[in-house]
Amino acid sequence: MTTTQTPSSSASLTVTHVLAELLERLEHSAEPVGPEQYLSVVNHLVEAFSDVGYGVELGALLDAHPAAAELYENINYQYAGLCRSPLETSLSAERQARQVIERAMRQPNQPNQPNKGVTDGQS
Repeated sequence: MTTTQTPSSSASLTVTHVLAELLERLEHSAEPVGPEQYLSVVNHLVEAFSDVGYGVELGALLDAHPAAAELYENINYQYAGLCRSPLETSLSAERQARQVIERAMRQPNQPNQPNKGVTDGQS
């Protein structure tokens, strides 16, 4: 019987770190990156995230690699929302959106008709 060993937490974190660095390099590359290569790195990083439990080490890794942090946040959005995004940025965006919606609701509903009094088909 053959048994497969699951990688240790430190080995998984090392793999995750290497992939996070690679994703960061691809994100900031001056040279065009092929979509297959990018997708491959992202898929491997998603898999690596599933092998690593959240902790101080992973938090530090995500703090140092914004592209990996964004991917991690998107993977876990259904559980924690944008948990790694700065709260002030999120609150500011929400306030701005509310102001725009309130402004739009206060304005009378006027169709854009540059030629008042002229209906379609008439001149």
